[in-house]
Amino acid sequence: MWLLNHGAARRFEIPMLKACGFDEIFLPKSYPADPGFRSASVDFTEDRNLTVPAEDLAILNAADWYGNPGVEAWKMANRHFDLLFFILHKADMLNGISRHFRGAAIWRAYGLEMTKSYSAVRQFFGDGMRNIENIGDRFWFGEAYEGLSEIEEEKIKKKRIYLPLGIYPYLSKDEWKGNDSRVFFVCPDIGFNNYYFEIYREFKRNFSGVPYVIGGSQPVAVNDPHVLGFVPSETHERNMRELRVMFYHSREPRHVHYHPFEAVRAGMPLVFMADGMLDKLGGKDLPGRARTIVEAREKVQRLLGGDMRLAAEIRATQVRLLDAMKPERLLDTWRMNLAHIVDRLESSQAADALSSPPKKRIGVVVPVGYRGGSLRAAKLLAQAIFEGAEQAGEAVDVVLAHLGEPGSYSAKEWADVPPSIKVRSFQWRTLDATEALRAMRYAGHSEWKPKFNNYLVIEDGIKQFCDCDLWVVISDRLVSPLLPLRPSVVMVFDYLQRHYDVTTIGEMTLLANRNAEHVLVTTEFSRQDALQYAGIRADKVTKVPMLAPEKGDAERRPPGAESHYFLWTTNLGPHKNQRRALAALQLYYEVYNGRLDCHVTGVGSDNLTKSELPNLRGLDQIVGRSPMLRRKVKFLGELSEALYRRQLSAAAFLWHPAELDNGTFSVIEAAHFGVPSLSSDYPAMREIDHQFQLGLSFMDQEDPEDMARRIHEMEVCLVERERAVANAEQLSSQSVSHLAPAYWNVVRELL
Repeated sequence: MWLLNHGAARRFEIPMLKACGFDEIFLPKSYPADPGFRSASVDFTEDRNLTVPAEDLAILNAADWYGNPGVEAWKMANRHFDLLFFILHKADMLNGISRHFRGAAIWRAYGLEMTKSYSAVRQFFGDGMRNIENIGDRFWFGEAYEGLSEIEEEKIKKKRIYLPLGIYPYLSKDEWKGNDSRVFFVCPDIGFNNYYFEIYREFKRNFSGVPYVIGGSQPVAVNDPHVLGFVPSETHERNMRELRVMFYHSREPRHVHYHPFEAVRAGMPLVFMADGMLDKLGGKDLPGRARTIVEAREKVQRLLGGDMRLAAEIRATQVRLLDAMKPERLLDTWRMNLAHIVDRLESSQAADALSSPPKKRIGVVVPVGYRGGSLRAAKLLAQAIFEGAEQAGEAVDVVLAHLGEPGSYSAKEWADVPPSIKVRSFQWRTLDATEALRAMRYAGHSEWKPKFNNYLVIEDGIKQFCDCDLWVVISDRLVSPLLPLRPSVVMVFDYLQRHYDVTTIGEMTLLANRNAEHVLVTTEFSRQDALQYAGIRADKVTKVPMLAPEKGDAERRPPGAESHYFLWTTNLGPHKNQRRALAALQLYYEVYNGRLDCHVTGVGSDNLTKSELPNLRGLDQIVGRSPMLRRKVKFLGELSEALYRRQLSAAAFLWHPAELDNGTFSVIEAAHFGVPSLSSDYPAMREIDHQFQLGLSFMDQEDPEDMARRIHEMEVCLVERERAVANAEQLSSQSVSHLAPAYWNVVRELL
């Protein structure tokens, strides 16, 4: 797999690989919309030589090989290819190779400017993690010019393999005429790249008064009539034939551009600066070489003035630069070094074949003492991951981790967790920056550096949860960043802090989002919040379908069954709209002569009218002044699962008057019993209604009058509302088993 799109390099390296015996070569069919890819193009011609099945090739061709190709693409890569050439454009590529590719990975290095190094690039994209170390003996640093690795860190230097870059075709065309008495200077990206802007400015200063034209792609227009910008290849070739001389500025010791070689091949006289890469390629004694700008300007002016003797001398000798890049001179080096890579790969694969890889383990972490819907969501998520892997034939172990603080949970809280999922308790431990650095060093991340004052570690009495390959954290409610001993995924149900003044949710929740390798949400509303409020990259956020509790022993009650109450599930949160809800209830009883009682359940609901929280203060007075509210509204508090289901199954309907959140499981549970629901009308609830086909009734949660009227309509039209509830077949189509693959497809990418 030659995962580059550079046109000139492709014209040389693909024939070279074939001459070395590699008959099947995959080329990527897309590249980033980035000015750095100005010399890139797409080539489909090698597809005809591949024996890869059409369906596999379609996956390979559709993949983003500069970012995250995806697990399926990596599976195809491992199935059909042994060697992979890559360059680094995003961290995702290095992460993907580290996690998924089983062949030899060759980082193709064509050289960098002297202020940069590949070690720094690796550290930037690796963020101090063990990506190259994890690839092990299968990693190679494929330098295109000798000496590129001399300034690199030891882990790159010791994996250096020389695969010299050449030119194809290398023969001089000698089509130069030189009728246009201007100097040709190539300098791309002037308008936005400081490096090239300084080169441009220095050229204009050094060659002031000399007629010139400047080639090179210019994505941002430059206010200089001498700057050509992008031109078709025919125009570029004509410029090579007609312009009198090319000046090449670079003194970079480890990088050279392609255009000086184009000039030499065309027969155009080349004046270039000493001490750069061209010296290493045979240019030290050439007459076109200049030790100083004064000398370079003097030679350029002689050529522009018609000194044909100098032109002939330069043209006759500069072909030496092409000699160093002749394919036949380089072929033996390629053959020898690629054979070495293949031998090492075969030894590594033989060793791997003797041992079966350990089963992957995923930890689902409940970071705070959640109860109710959030706790059910954690259990369902663990189940979905396990079942999704099992259905894909990629079995994993799943561990559900919860806080082990006294009084947090009783043993019966976990009785409904499938036996296939292990349950483990833990405590949070906070490390300061120094302790965090030491812990990461012990874990083998030798270059990781702390960015924050404190980090959280999962203290489970075993290995700080490091026996898991991936952590999936339920919600972003973390008081400090997680120490990245393992990659993490955050499951975010909502971003209430964007819409409400939630004092218990601080800035660290946003850090939890941004530090995670991926964020899962269950509604489009939350996905947009993740992008716009939390500032997460779109490719790091995935919307997965909402998981809901299974039917269990729920029996649908017969239509028209008598009930004397409806059920309101709530808690003490400010988004639960309690003040308007009580106002609506008062109108329902006092204006609409409502017949049904209202039973209030949920964590803290028995303290709803006693709480001193700002959003609840004064509710006791509202209830106290209304005899109907005191008589008809029953505050039951948090019920056990069995008691709650009993209450729900006997209710006339479920009432969900919350102002805004990520939706509620309660309406789905109600549907399993054939109980209709009346819900606030906001995006998440509309999405739930659409996914599960629930047949919800909606009300305006900002208008107590409308809320009261809709409650009354539910009472009057109850049989009709019951008939609209999703049937058992519709609900079963949204079971955990049916939806599990959507979760596994995301999680498996990160293992």
